Amino acid sequence: MTRKLFSITGADAESFLQNLVTNDVARARNGLVWTGLLTPQGKYLADFFLSPFEGGFLLDVAEPFAAGLIQRLTMYKLRADVTLSPVDLDVAQGLGALPEGAFADPRDPALGWRAYGRSGAIQGWEALRISLGVPESGAELIPNDTFILEAGFERFHGVDFKKGCYVGQEVTARMKHKTELRKGLCRVAIEGAAAPGTEVINVAGKVAGRLCSQAEGQALAHLRFDRVDGPLTAGDAVLTLIEKL
Repeated sequence: MTRKLFSITGADAESFLQNLVTNDVARARNGLVWTGLLTPQGKYLADFFLSPFEGGFLLDVAEPFAAGLIQRLTMYKLRADVTLSPVDLDVAQGLGALPEGAFADPRDPALGWRAYGRSGAIQGWEALRISLGVPESGAELIPNDTFILEAGFERFHGVDFKKGCYVGQEVTARMKHKTELRKGLCRVAIEGAAAPGTEVINVAGKVAGRLCSQAEGQALAHLRFDRVDGPLTAGDAVLTLIEKL
C-alpha cells in the first residue's frame, strides 16, 4: 500500500503527540515506533510509524488514511507550537541485515526493516504478514470499528500501558485490565476463495465473524472465540482454525 510521509516539528511536537497516540513517543527520538490514533470511544482511526526527523518526528501512514489523520491532528493542535508538513520521500522495506540509516520494524523482527529516502519492497509481503498475524490498515484495522486490542496492537508493541493518558486510553485500559477478550484476530487455513469482509459461519450456522486478508492458503479473520470450533465457511471457502492471535 502506498505510504504518505509528514514531518511533525516545533517545540511542542513530542508532548502534542504523547497526549494523543497509543504508544510512548519518547521512544521515537532514536528509533521507529508503531502507534495509532483512536476515537474518544477507543476505536481505531489510523495506525502509523514515527521516527526521528529534523529535530521532530517523521510520520509514515498508509495513503488512504493520510488526509483524515492529518485533519484530525490539525484539529487537536489548537495553539500548540507544532507544524505538520508533507515530506516527499520514498519508503523502502527489506529483510536481512539492517542498512545504514534504516530502522528495524518494531512490530516483529521477522518483518525486517524500513528506510526513508530509498525504494524497495519485500516480495511476498502479504503472505509474510498474514503468517505472523500482522493487521493492516483497511483490512483488519477498520476506522471507527476496530478495538486495537482485538487486532493485535499489544502483541506488536503498538500500545504502552504505562505512558499515561491519550485519546481512547480509558476504554483501551479497561479492556486490558478488567475484561477478557471474547473476539479478535485468528489465523486460519483457507480452501477456496471469498472476498474480504465475507461473513464467517460456524458449524452451528451462526455468524462467527468476518474474513479479512488472505494469501497462499492462509487468511486472517476477525472471529468470536466461542464460535471457532469445528469447520468454518466464508461464502464458498472452507476455513480451519490455526491459532487465535
